[in-house]
Amino acid sequence: MTATQDPRSTTNRPFDPAASAAAATDAILRDTLHGTRRGVVVDSPPGAGKSTLVVRAARELAAAGRPLMVVAQTNAQVDDLVLRLAGKDPELPVGRLHSSEPGAFDPVLAELPAVRTSAKIADLAGMDVVVSTAAKWAYTKVDEPWRHAIVDEAYQMRSDALLSVAGLFERALFVGDPGQLDPFSVVGAEQWAGLAYDPSSSAVSTLLAHNPDLPQHRLPVSWRLPASAAPLVSAAFYPYTPFRSGTGHGDRRLAFGVPGDGSGVDRVLDEAAESGWGLLELPARHTPRTDPEAVRAVAQVVRRLLDRGGAATSESPASAGGTADPVPLTSGRIAVGTAHRDQAAAVRTALAGLGVTGVAVDTANRLQGREFDVTVVLHPLSGRPDATAFHLETGRLCVLASRHRHACIVVCRAGVADLLDEHPSTEPVRLGVTIKFPDGWEANHSVLAHLNEHRVVWRP
Repeated sequence: MTATQDPRSTTNRPFDPAASAAAATDAILRDTLHGTRRGVVVDSPPGAGKSTLVVRAARELAAAGRPLMVVAQTNAQVDDLVLRLAGKDPELPVGRLHSSEPGAFDPVLAELPAVRTSAKIADLAGMDVVVSTAAKWAYTKVDEPWRHAIVDEAYQMRSDALLSVAGLFERALFVGDPGQLDPFSVVGAEQWAGLAYDPSSSAVSTLLAHNPDLPQHRLPVSWRLPASAAPLVSAAFYPYTPFRSGTGHGDRRLAFGVPGDGSGVDRVLDEAAESGWGLLELPARHTPRTDPEAVRAVAQVVRRLLDRGGAATSESPASAGGTADPVPLTSGRIAVGTAHRDQAAAVRTALAGLGVTGVAVDTANRLQGREFDVTVVLHPLSGRPDATAFHLETGRLCVLASRHRHACIVVCRAGVADLLDEHPSTEPVRLGVTIKFPDGWEANHSVLAHLNEHRVVWRP
């Protein structure tokens, strides 16, 4: 791995997050623009500026006279990248390649003067940057390949999708978060396990299996996660690629204008405001997946977050000096994360019953890549009689625990630690398959041990 400063360094020099991030970015861009290898891989922890890196790399390649294609995994990601590129450089010619279906792209893009949208690659000839999904690129034919490509969210791209687009470019920068959810497959892939061409593996895993000497970098700083969250998330989900928060303790604050009423909900809110974490523990019980009491507790936590006049204070930019003013905690800055869609639907119904609108309520898959001031999480193992591979997936818990800038509140029934001990990891060991570490069993234990320090027992 290319040398970048280890956040765990024991030297006496104080850790400078901006300098560390800048040094890592410079090394990445140097390999991308001036290296001779066909690929460069970048590991990014949550909120480390992955999209900022992609935009900067695209602009610098374009400025150097090297037109490029950008591959993202969803239409929302593509539209976001185009908007970011236009925001940074309004005059940069950007093509948005989309499907022929109605509403295939954000209509806002049509209002940007330097952005051209089309379902045909020929209409985008001459554009400095062309952005589209992997699915669309797979059906695109070109006379000559691009010299450069950027693959965003590369760890969420299946290897078969990479194979489908690999002929379109000569060299590529692969950027992604190795701790997030693995690529999704609708069919079983056991018959390919251990093979070098396993289509269910991530694009990066297969790429490095065939090209182990490619330059690898990592972004060492999370600008999203506060100092209270980065150590836990780093240790639990990124033990071999540790990172630090870009902020220190006290740089961010969450406060309420209305005092707590002594209820379990208000006590866990006060704990989360003070420490960045809160565990609202309900009595142990096996429940349906849409546990009515747990769903109601989640909704009440959100309702009280709004009723108590929460305000979030963040660090001000270095150029501004002083401390930023508190920003009201509105519904748009709160998210609720669940493991299943029916749980999310139940929470939305409960919130509507309490008169709450505008809160993002969705599964970990759909919250991936987004950030909020406060998140409320219904623990994936809450009330379950068993611990399945789905609920133990490391990436699912990592996403749910890493969306917040200020505080994360977890609602869970007691007994999860016992459940984990009764269901140890029993995944079969296959030759040629790299063992994922840490596994979901260990990650869940690590997170739960930390949450227990911030536990509030509540009986609905």
